[in-house]
Amino acid sequence: MTSSHGHHAYHLVDMSPWPLTGSISAMMLTTGLVKWFHLFNMDLLVLSFLAVILTMIQWWRDVVREGTYQGLHTSVVVAGLRWGMILFILSEVLFFFSFFWAFFHSSLAPTVEIGMTWPPKGIIPFNPFQIPLLNTIILLSSGATVTWAHHAIMESNHQQSLQSLSITILLGVYFTSLQAYEYIEAPFTIADSVFGSCFFVATGFHGLHVIIGTTFLAVCLLRLYLCHFSANHHFGFEAAAWYWHFVDVVWLFLYIFIYWWGS
Repeated sequence: MTSSHGHHAYHLVDMSPWPLTGSISAMMLTTGLVKWFHLFNMDLLVLSFLAVILTMIQWWRDVVREGTYQGLHTSVVVAGLRWGMILFILSEVLFFFSFFWAFFHSSLAPTVEIGMTWPPKGIIPFNPFQIPLLNTIILLSSGATVTWAHHAIMESNHQQSLQSLSITILLGVYFTSLQAYEYIEAPFTIADSVFGSCFFVATGFHGLHVIIGTTFLAVCLLRLYLCHFSANHHFGFEAAAWYWHFVDVVWLFLYIFIYWWGS
């Protein structure tokens, strides 16, 4: 195999401004959040969101161009991308593991400060058989539809892949809407002892991952509509599907241990 950089199968990435603009945007986002928390001013936060979104759009555009039109994503490059995605998901597993560690540390041996009981005295937890159970059904259904989309792509069934992926994205948006409603109606806040902190940090970060995964799948839907994927070359979609399945599995643990067992 050859590439534009010489007689090898690897992709030597061209110079790009997006890592620099991405890091600056991330620093602005952190600073904007601090400013919002302390001064109740969202100007820098909104500006940083715009910078992050513009960086994402242009960086993804370059990667899509390299893989779809320039032929730089050879089999060796795709293998590297697969390992990169696997290690990224593993890092996310460890990220959520820390939240579960904090939850079990506090729930299995509740201290006198929270009444030596779990949930702590004064905390009214959610009924796990209402919105949480509905959200579980929604995410499991979305896992089935994204698998349907994957099989449709491998069978070159363009129409079915578009339909199933669209359903997956709608289910992701529905899940996010229900979680937002749940947060609005919550009988406790993030400031209500270690229970509130663990609950909102763990489920909130999961909700953020659902939003990211939905965005990831929406980009794949656009690429699918533009016929960027073939039966043998569709790692962009595979990466999104892996990420979505990871989000599904994390939610199952959240539902079982925090919503059901923890309440």
